[in-house]
Amino acid sequence: MTYDWRGETPLTPLSAPWFEALDRRQIEGHRLFATEREPFDRVLPLDQLAGKHVLEIGCGMGLHTQVMAAKGAHVTAVDLTPTAVQATQARLALKGLKARVMEADAERLPFEKASFDFVWSWGVIHHSARTTRIVREISRITKPDGEARVMVYNREGTWARAYFLRAHLLGGRFLNHTFDETLWAKTDGFSARYYVREQFEDLFRGFFEQVGSEICGQEEDAVPLPRVLSLCPTEVTLRH
Repeated sequence: MTYDWRGETPLTPLSAPWFEALDRRQIEGHRLFATEREPFDRVLPLDQLAGKHVLEIGCGMGLHTQVMAAKGAHVTAVDLTPTAVQATQARLALKGLKARVMEADAERLPFEKASFDFVWSWGVIHHSARTTRIVREISRITKPDGEARVMVYNREGTWARAYFLRAHLLGGRFLNHTFDETLWAKTDGFSARYYVREQFEDLFRGFFEQVGSEICGQEEDAVPLPRVLSLCPTEVTLRH
């Protein structure tokens, strides 16, 4: 998740300028719903994280790990890929921050029950073909008075609708492909599922007592733009 989709950043990977360039892309791409005063303060409870034990599932290039560690959280960051672990560790070293970063499978998290005050996952769990296993693991390792926040792709967002219509009306995919299969053909990563709000909330209600969600719209949800459209996420907040 470098947000450098076309290799347009001619900088040395894992260098400070490289991270800064990627961060600008990510922050800019989510500016309308994620940031008010500082990056991601509308989706992360940054003023509540100091001294808390926090788990990030799918740290990618490590920006969210950095943001939470800088707020005084005791962050553990996991990712399925060694590339992400290496990148996040390099980022933290450059910033003079500390966090535990390790390779792990979200379907089988290597942590004891009720280990974390706050669990965060941004655009990750929908890449699993067994998403329910991850949700069960999130519930297991979250403290009884803890909280989890998870973002997945919104099936009813403008991006999903626009691509589906284009592929079906112009490409003829309606003859032998479902809605989900059509979206899989034009998404980032492997097996990315798209959820409607009610479906995603129901998935978590099997494990959490308090579940709420918010549709985080982007520019194209107001006015479809003549460019490659970004994904519109759904974020769900959960408490035991």
